[in-house]
Amino acid sequence: MKAIQLHYPPEWAHCYGCGYLNPMGLHLQTYWNRERKESRTAFTPSPHHTAIPGFVYGGLLASLVDCHATATAAAAKADAEGLDLEKTPLRFVTASLKVDYLKPTPLGPELVLVGRAREVKGRKVVVEAEVYAGEALTVRGEAVLVQITEGFGG
Repeated sequence: MKAIQLHYPPEWAHCYGCGYLNPMGLHLQTYWNRERKESRTAFTPSPHHTAIPGFVYGGLLASLVDCHATATAAAAKADAEGLDLEKTPLRFVTASLKVDYLKPTPLGPELVLVGRAREVKGRKVVVEAEVYAGEALTVRGEAVLVQITEGFGG
C-alpha cells in the first residue's frame, strides 16, 4: 500500500511535514484503512524536537496533527466519492487547526497518529486526530481542510 502523500503531484509535494520533495522535511507517511475509515501515521521524534528535557515540542505535535489531517482528508474524500488517489490525486490545505495538549508527550517512543473524517462536504473535510505515545493519548486535534484546486495560490 502506498502512503497518501506519495500520491501528491510534485507541485504540491514540498510541505515541511509531509512533502516527499522537501529534503529537510519530516516525510510523514499516512495510510488509510478503508474498512475502519481511519488513517494512521507513525513518527519518532528526534532529540532536537525537545520542548523541555524528555518531552516533545508542542509545535512539532501541532505540525504532525496538521499534516496527518491533510492526508486523512484526501483519503476520506477519495473514499467517499469512490475515487482512486493514483488516478485522481487530491490535496488539501488547512483552514483551521485546533490542538488540545492532554498531557506531556514523552520524547523517545514512536508516536502514532490516528485520524477520522467527521465531515466530508464538497471541498471541505473536517478531521479529528489523536496522537499516542505508546498507549497514552497525549494530543487531540481537529482540522478543517479545504481541497486545493488548479491555480491554487495564483
